[in-house]
Amino acid sequence: MKKTVFVLIITLCLVGRSLACLNGDTKELANGELLYWDKSTSTPTGHRFNGNADFERFPRELDNLYKKTNDIRYLSDKGLVLIVMGKYKEAIALYLQIEKIKPNRYSTASNIGTAYELDGQNEQALFWIEKAVKLNQHSHYDSEWIHVNILKAKLGGKQLINTQFLLHTDFGTDSIPRTALSKKKLDSLSQALFYQLNERNSFVKPKDKIVAQLLFDLGNLTFVRSGYKVALADYALAKQYGYNGKLIDLRIKTALSYSKNNKTIYLPNNISEKKNPLIYICIGLGVLLAVFLAIFIWRKKYKRIEDSRQLGNG
Repeated sequence: MKKTVFVLIITLCLVGRSLACLNGDTKELANGELLYWDKSTSTPTGHRFNGNADFERFPRELDNLYKKTNDIRYLSDKGLVLIVMGKYKEAIALYLQIEKIKPNRYSTASNIGTAYELDGQNEQALFWIEKAVKLNQHSHYDSEWIHVNILKAKLGGKQLINTQFLLHTDFGTDSIPRTALSKKKLDSLSQALFYQLNERNSFVKPKDKIVAQLLFDLGNLTFVRSGYKVALADYALAKQYGYNGKLIDLRIKTALSYSKNNKTIYLPNNISEKKNPLIYICIGLGVLLAVFLAIFIWRKKYKRIEDSRQLGNG
């Protein structure tokens, strides 16, 4: 029975819709049950939901716990379970109720936005996700602005499904991705995009144009940071989600060549992620010279002191 319920849940969630960001107070529900965990992986393949969990029981149990304790976390996690079960309208109604009880909670706004998006109501989803960003702009590794852009692209049409609109940057059209971003910005954007894709790919079934575009962009980010093998995995996943064309094939070919030859991409500020070993040799020699100099000065000073003592004794 438990396995049947779990298969039903996943089937309901993978009907071609794009999930945003689930914001349970914890991955472990407030009643102590494990909802999902993240597998350690270099590509954003999504959450692993607890196949042994009795999801049908959770909403009733969480509701009873709320009535006993008046702790809003139980209601919030009940809404999260309803979303995972595909009961989006019930989740929306519940989170709107939570908003009246305790207004302006970040997780409430974010989860209402998620439920609206899953229910196909993208305008309402955008309103609530923008509100969530205002309540906590640094949530999810400062990544929710990407979610906002995804919703705007859904509303604006396929002409907005591009790197410049979704990520406010570009990687050019050469065989090697080009960027004007600093290493710090590349690292930050890579982390933010990975988070958003891992959330989304927990529920989005191939093919999906927006996910495909963002996976290609993640591959480009990884490529310019010299992670060629991981970039190849990102590109492969992008192709699964429907990203095709000469450019991705060319970059796959180049990344494969670079990974074999262990090449390094130089960032815009001409600082390689793999530092030149000569730098470390020079630093080491400098430290060694400083040590010898210190010993030499100490020995001269010590000799003067001994000479003075001998003269005094004489």
